[in-house]
Amino acid sequence: MRPTRTILTPDEMPKKWYNILPDLPEPLAPPLHPGTKMPITPSDLEPIFPKALIAQEMSQERYIDIPDEILQSYMLISRPSPLQRAVGLEQALKTPAKIYFKREDMSPAGSHKTNTAFPQAYYNMKEGVTKLTTETGAGQWGTALSLACNHFGLGCEVFMVRASYDQKPYRREMMRVYGATVHPSPSDLTDFGRKLLAADPKHPGSLGIAISEALETTVKDGKAKYSLGSVLNHVMLHQTIIGQETMLQFQKLGEKPDYLIGCVGGGSNFAGFTFPFIGQKLKGKLDTEMIAVEPRSVPSMTKGKFEYDFGDTAGMTPLLMMYTLGHDFIPSPIHAGGLRYHGTAPTVSALVKSKTIKPVSYEQKEVFEAAMLFARSEGIIPAPETSHAIKAAVDLALEAKRKNEKKIIAFNFSGHGLLDMGGYQQYLDGKMNGS
Repeated sequence: MRPTRTILTPDEMPKKWYNILPDLPEPLAPPLHPGTKMPITPSDLEPIFPKALIAQEMSQERYIDIPDEILQSYMLISRPSPLQRAVGLEQALKTPAKIYFKREDMSPAGSHKTNTAFPQAYYNMKEGVTKLTTETGAGQWGTALSLACNHFGLGCEVFMVRASYDQKPYRREMMRVYGATVHPSPSDLTDFGRKLLAADPKHPGSLGIAISEALETTVKDGKAKYSLGSVLNHVMLHQTIIGQETMLQFQKLGEKPDYLIGCVGGGSNFAGFTFPFIGQKLKGKLDTEMIAVEPRSVPSMTKGKFEYDFGDTAGMTPLLMMYTLGHDFIPSPIHAGGLRYHGTAPTVSALVKSKTIKPVSYEQKEVFEAAMLFARSEGIIPAPETSHAIKAAVDLALEAKRKNEKKIIAFNFSGHGLLDMGGYQQYLDGKMNGS
């Protein structure tokens, strides 16, 4: 019997992160200072990020060494992770396609977010920082950073989007178990939060607002630094451990994927999964189709504008050239809280614009239908965010069935849904809207 999991040994784990910047079809437009609107310099970023991460953000090196301390911590958080064949899903769909998924749900935090949380906490610790502030949507990023800060002896303060703070109480309690302080956002702790609450005491919040609150707290503290879970290049860089492992696993299988799929909020899990492959595709060595999936209610890639915009709602971050719905966009409180972001990472946006990546969008109910099918055929309950990628994989498998084509489909299983059962309860009780 052929194993359904392709496993790597710790010695096979990649020792470098892949940086896509040198391989992009065109150089990225430079981030602009929010005040002067001039290209930012490293010194502009030093109040909020450690120097090592600023250097990675701006690096044109194709590969960046992973420190030994991070390689050790990666093994503690279940790296390298398996590439698993979705045999049950294939049988349920009666498709000739092969479906694979990369198991990023196996870290203690339950998602891919630890791949960058640990490096970010490490580099801050090395430069003498004692506390990190951040935002979180559904809570996966906040949980990962809380775990990483605990590991490296840092304090952690998290502003969690209020809609998710209310929907996912056990996710916020995980953060507290790891030692973090967690606030619903908008909060009454910042000037920006108080302004929003004065206008709407029941404001559902957004990732953009939570970013603004975390940044305001960082600037006022003076001793803390800010940590971001997506969007910026150093975050994408750290996540490429996923795609590099996946490339090696497909080599072991003697196969090449026809499709690679990931869900997109800011873009980190999608980038981590696909960028190493895209690097090969841009060199003409691969013809895999890359599919980025977003919610129909937050259609930044499919309906947004490609323009300079702030990464947060208050306008405190540098202006980034990206696909955006506008930094004041407030998404509906869907259960895929990690995808409720108004913009898309500049690197991902540039690749969408060049048509290297194909963006698609789905409504919430059809995403949960796919999640239920996956849970009942594979026995694993996916996060609502991950379920967007599953929906795209199901559609492609059914297309292969109609055409009787033996396609190879792979998606990033970015996180489990064991702390998202409120969404599943709404779906099962017939109370979920389709937005």
